[in-house]
Amino acid sequence: MSVHGLATNQDLDRSRLREVFGVFPSGVVAVAATVDGDQVGLAASSFTSVSLDPPLVSFSVATASRTWPTLRRADHLGVTILAEHHDEACRQLAGPVEHRFDGLPLTTSAEGAVTLDDGLARLDCTVHDEVEAGDHLIVLLRVHDVDHADTSRPLVFHRSGFGLARRTA
Repeated sequence: MSVHGLATNQDLDRSRLREVFGVFPSGVVAVAATVDGDQVGLAASSFTSVSLDPPLVSFSVATASRTWPTLRRADHLGVTILAEHHDEACRQLAGPVEHRFDGLPLTTSAEGAVTLDDGLARLDCTVHDEVEAGDHLIVLLRVHDVDHADTSRPLVFHRSGFGLARRTA
């Protein structure tokens, strides 16, 4: 059944939906902190600004994430907006836990927020709220401090790959 030529929910399959969602390019961030003496982090391509008053940003994480339950226990979280040269760093942050930070230039705040030194911008945040949304959690973060130094272009996730938003034939 279609409405105006679009498939209804009954006609959706996961692979087609993933393909359609991938049409929209998004920036990528690293979310990281020190928890129980260890650096813990992940890469997220669902980051967005939410509010200026209070200062809030958000990202989404899969409910099946094994990293988020640990990371959410941190006093403060560092969010780094990744630059176009961070494609390998992003893959590393999505890889094996024990090697996520190997060789990356990092700064850790007194509160435990971890950021990449060469990001476009760095934010110091705390968890404000979490909202269940299907197979993901929408995490709202309250921003406490920001640093913006790099003027490079952002790392973009588009059609399941990193780089500039690209056209397909």
